[in-house]
Amino acid sequence: MSLYFTSDTHFGHKNIIQTCNRPFASVDEMDEAMVARWNQRVGPDDTVFHLGDFCFRNFLGADTYLRRLNGAIHLVQGNHDAETLKHHAGLFASVSLIREIEAGGHRIVMCHYPMREWDGSWTGSWHLFGHVHGRLNHAPLGFSLDVAADAHDFTPWSLDEIEAELKDRENPFAVHERPFRSQRMPSR
Repeated sequence: MSLYFTSDTHFGHKNIIQTCNRPFASVDEMDEAMVARWNQRVGPDDTVFHLGDFCFRNFLGADTYLRRLNGAIHLVQGNHDAETLKHHAGLFASVSLIREIEAGGHRIVMCHYPMREWDGSWTGSWHLFGHVHGRLNHAPLGFSLDVAADAHDFTPWSLDEIEAELKDRENPFAVHERPFRSQRMPSR
């Protein structure tokens, strides 16, 4: 059993092709490519954390995609998931707004949105997010990573790939000399 992470697949979303400059000629081509790439990597017994924006205003419901995709899919809700959850929340293994797990010796904090600082950032926890479709990759922040489909060839990231991506990064939150202390305002 392996663990994978992705976000912002936007299945069925025609405008996302132009908006994010995706290399597909049509929604059908995009959807079929993403389903094929997903299933080439993810097996039926694997676990996938999808960090939001699963599908978007399409004539096919999320159930059409969920029934075709391998793995137990846990959804960390994104800003475009309201309709999906209204009709198909029960098809996900779980649904949450923010999710924290321990995996591979790492504490992982997941949210659809990138956070400037997250629980455990001072002690080396990871933050995985989506929403920005790779736009923050030019300025990574410590052990945070955009796992959007756009940032990884429209394929879910494995835990090992994320670990390799983050292994040489420095933790800007780590305390090197002395612990952080709150500053008191002087008395008058």
